[in-house]
Amino acid sequence: MAIKVHGVPVSTCTAGVLLCLHEKGLHYELLPVDLAAGAHKQDPYLSLNPFGQIPAVEDGEVSLFESRAINRYLARKHKDIGTDLLRANSLPESALVETWMEVEAHQFHGPATAILHEIIVNPMYGIASNEQTIETEMEKLGKVLDVYEERLSKYKYLAGENYTLADLQHIPNLVYFMKTTKAEAITCRPHVGLAKQVIG
Repeated sequence: MAIKVHGVPVSTCTAGVLLCLHEKGLHYELLPVDLAAGAHKQDPYLSLNPFGQIPAVEDGEVSLFESRAINRYLARKHKDIGTDLLRANSLPESALVETWMEVEAHQFHGPATAILHEIIVNPMYGIASNEQTIETEMEKLGKVLDVYEERLSKYKYLAGENYTLADLQHIPNLVYFMKTTKAEAITCRPHVGLAKQVIG
């Protein structure tokens, strides 16, 4: 039975789950959620995610929301298929994966998302970008990227020498970020700039 993914691919959170499914080579069915009509804020979707956000996943009897939790579930359930995204067979390595996943969630995601919202999302709705917000969030993001630069000067990937969920979780935001005028924040840091090779 195919895993059902409720969401839209342009959403970075949905894209992260789709990336994980592809990395694992898992069969899935993408069920688009009509965000413009507010379907994510109404039943029956609210039975999948009471917070009205995407994505949500159904895997047989298991129903999940929150993209990072979904990806951890998929990586654990299918640890013997494809890339071992959690380095499950090594406690020290898996602890590093979890650490850098937390960094992505609590240090990188906030400023990156705020910047993308100002540069990409607001103009789509005819709202002017707030340059002060962009500047403030770029300063925060720069500090995170400096930590990444130091880390990646010593290791091939954030959690060590293997590609993991810690890296994968960054890709959706980076894909959009690299299309903005702020992409130099990535490319000016030689080791972080190598991330561009991962996303094409």
